[in-house]
Amino acid sequence: MLKDGSVVAVKKSQVVDKSHIDQFINEVVILTEINHRNVVKLLGCCLETQVPMLVYEYISNGTLYQKIHESDDPLEHISWQSRFRIAVETAGALSYLHSSTSTPIFHRDVKSSNILLDKNYTPKVADFGISRLVPLDKTKVSTMVLGTFGYLDPEYFNTGKLTEKSDVYSFGVVLLELLTGRKPICPESSIEYHNLPMVFLSYVRNDNFVEILDDKVACEGKMEELQAVADIARRCLRVEGGARPTMKEVVQELIALSSEQVHVVHECEAHEW
Repeated sequence: MLKDGSVVAVKKSQVVDKSHIDQFINEVVILTEINHRNVVKLLGCCLETQVPMLVYEYISNGTLYQKIHESDDPLEHISWQSRFRIAVETAGALSYLHSSTSTPIFHRDVKSSNILLDKNYTPKVADFGISRLVPLDKTKVSTMVLGTFGYLDPEYFNTGKLTEKSDVYSFGVVLLELLTGRKPICPESSIEYHNLPMVFLSYVRNDNFVEILDDKVACEGKMEELQAVADIARRCLRVEGGARPTMKEVVQELIALSSEQVHVVHECEAHEW
């Protein structure tokens, strides 16, 4: 808590290591380029102390991962309407990073644990430590493969070529989490559910994706809308990056699915995009 009574979140490295300091500096550089309601705000930093620190706005309601996978409280169940809005607004933030900043930004670690939620379940994309600023004249960057297993773009993993479509793949996995309530990788489960994208795609091929939906989501959502979101996820998860939609196209398709979300997101567009 600051002297004025405002509450902030402080992020500091657990060990003094040059790679950690480099990630902190990278995060500062990235976040100075960003001004979007669905991206966590950097309020200040201190890189001159032995342990570097970054100061952020405090997002009070934990992460999307915690709410979907770790909460046993039925009152914390996120309705399909809220899940859909979270998907739209997260996609909008990623589209902004890719195409609306002065230099394109590839997040490189899109996952549900890097999506924070405030008290109104408004998503805030966080953790830009391994993100990359990309020159405008480049569509892909050769880089050491970094990311989180289960969300990692297979094309990026195999080639080391980072593109905006790597974030699209990871977002597709987040869509699956919202639809199914399942973890991307679940080693303790049966072989059938070990890898969520592969399992999901097998259900889609067999035309019975409804069976893999979260039970409450299946009850709350309109089947046409759920099928449309599932189809967006399927295309985001294509093995070849060039065959995936852009985040801008994903946002447009999600907006088109619901007149209620259209109004909310158009307000965001007018204000920030």
